[in-house]
Amino acid sequence: MTPMATDVLPDEKPLRYGRRARAFTAMEEHDLDVLVLGRGANVRYVCGARGLWNAGTHGFAPVCAVVRSTRQVYLLSTWDEGIPEEIPHEHMLGITWNPMNYLTWLRDIEGSATAGRVGFDSISPLFAQLLPAAFPAAEIVDGEDAIQAARLVKTPEEVVAIRGSLSIVEQALASALSDLRPGVEERALTGVFMEAMASLGVTTPSTQDVVTITSSRDRTAPKGQEAVRAGDLVAFTAGVLDGGYAGEVARTWPVGGGDEIAKYRDAFDEWDELWSHLIQACRPGASGGDFFAAYRAANVAVPSLPIVRGVGLGYDLPIVVADLPATAAGQRVASGMTLAVTGIVDSPHGRVIAQEVVLVTDGEPEILTTSPFWTHQFQGAKRQ
Repeated sequence: MTPMATDVLPDEKPLRYGRRARAFTAMEEHDLDVLVLGRGANVRYVCGARGLWNAGTHGFAPVCAVVRSTRQVYLLSTWDEGIPEEIPHEHMLGITWNPMNYLTWLRDIEGSATAGRVGFDSISPLFAQLLPAAFPAAEIVDGEDAIQAARLVKTPEEVVAIRGSLSIVEQALASALSDLRPGVEERALTGVFMEAMASLGVTTPSTQDVVTITSSRDRTAPKGQEAVRAGDLVAFTAGVLDGGYAGEVARTWPVGGGDEIAKYRDAFDEWDELWSHLIQACRPGASGGDFFAAYRAANVAVPSLPIVRGVGLGYDLPIVVADLPATAAGQRVASGMTLAVTGIVDSPHGRVIAQEVVLVTDGEPEILTTSPFWTHQFQGAKRQ
């Protein structure tokens, strides 16, 4: 029977099986007998069940447990709808407010009594005191490194999912760009993007503020309500979450033509030069510090915003940001990573910002965005 549009379905089997295989491999490499997960993206990565999306934070709870020896997954869920078939009902615990029920559930999992090392992706002070009782023979360790190691490198099915998210965001962005003209407000363009996104079947944007005028001029209206003028620079930083996978694109467009936008030519040329260095850093073995070096090679100041961020089920590592140089230097690029790479050029006339999603391969890096920024001719603003 064909699923109805309102059916709650788990992620496709090849997607969840590929991810789970990487998780078990990471558990072996980090010598974890049991991995207990509470963060939403980590839980979905391992089990494949779709949880309720929310943008807030919540206290830690052991939502999912993975046992290396039996290759079994245990999940906090009150019902079976939308739960993958390989997670049987007896492996579920109904939602509870009593932390002792969590302990009983974890203690009864096959392999918990003999587990030597148990990893957690996060933990609260209360559970730090209680959980050793569920694993009496175990050393309790940080398991976030293991799950992040699994998530860093994408399976082929994940790359397909990311391409799908990018397709949606690029189509919705094209709709917003078609309404870019003098007199339109920033929030109106954001609304066009959101409407187009929803018409394509996605209602979870990854950011709320899609459109910003970046020209060096005085603003006369509150954030989001400024009207576009001829000769402005307008930045679109748009993203969606489709099936949990993030697709993000950033573009900057000049409004007008001829003499109105000629002043931006040098900034767009500088961005081209910057990108030629950034793409060279998207290679196995490069460090996060190499992206800072790309900015320096292009003689462009490193911005305060993140210039590289992993994309996948939400946001992944690595993250390269000027305020964390040591963290960036310690992160290495590997084949199979998908990176959101951002070029930002500040000029006396305004800011040019563009972001591409890049798949790192053993050969040349592959740009997953289907309409790369530098190939566009912005009404004469870029060099032919």
